[in-house]
Amino acid sequence: MENFKIGDRVVAAFMPAWLDGDLTKEKQASSLGGRQVNGMLAEEVVLPASALLPIPEHLSYGEAATLPCAGVTAWYALFEGACVTLGTKVLLLGTGGVSIFALQFAKLAGAKVIVTSSSSQNLKRARQLGADEVINYRAFPNWHELVLEFTEGEGVDHVVEVGGAGTINQSLEALRYGGTMCLMGVLTGLSGEVNTVAALLKNIRIQGTYVGSIAMFRRMNAAIAHHRMRPVIAKVFAFGSALDAFKYHESASHFGKVVISLSRSGPNGLVS
Repeated sequence: MENFKIGDRVVAAFMPAWLDGDLTKEKQASSLGGRQVNGMLAEEVVLPASALLPIPEHLSYGEAATLPCAGVTAWYALFEGACVTLGTKVLLLGTGGVSIFALQFAKLAGAKVIVTSSSSQNLKRARQLGADEVINYRAFPNWHELVLEFTEGEGVDHVVEVGGAGTINQSLEALRYGGTMCLMGVLTGLSGEVNTVAALLKNIRIQGTYVGSIAMFRRMNAAIAHHRMRPVIAKVFAFGSALDAFKYHESASHFGKVVISLSRSGPNGLVS
């Protein structure tokens, strides 16, 4: 545990009770903003010191606010639930918070990354962040076929699956034999038919990915600090405009993370 003092800049873990080890029912129950615990949309929050981590020095408060959920989830998906490294072929769905964090992390590891989106502008920005191939899934509804084409028919090694029911079958088709899928999203629905035969015959490993532990958070922050990586913020809303922030997020047009700010000033020109 850190020896914090008054004035230290800190960021809170998504699940304060998940310090390390496997996820349990009790650890999951501590989720901030979940069924049993209030979230972070408040002017003052009281948490145990064990739930807090120092903010990497080069990040603003606004940037740090993107880390506990989307950042840790992407880190878990690439390096804890899987082993993405130099040359690994990774498929990312969409350009929201988790996917853009995953793009940044994967490129730091030297992976080859394919990104899908319905927005040509967002795909252009993904290219600028290092995406090796991009696919507009509205122009190419059977986008898994392009993934196979980009990988010479083999398929990708790893998929960060944020879509859920509406995308999981194409993700299975896009994976190579023996590939890995980290599943954490339900953006296209909570239920639907899943091609279990594809998972079986291709010997695919599916890893449920529900954010991550404080130990994972600490390892992620060390990497962010070492590489001086900056999270991508799509838009910042004032505290009094929180409802507008949720509506904007629901539109699914954002690139990166949406932030709600308590103030209008902060380091690095970003709000905090």
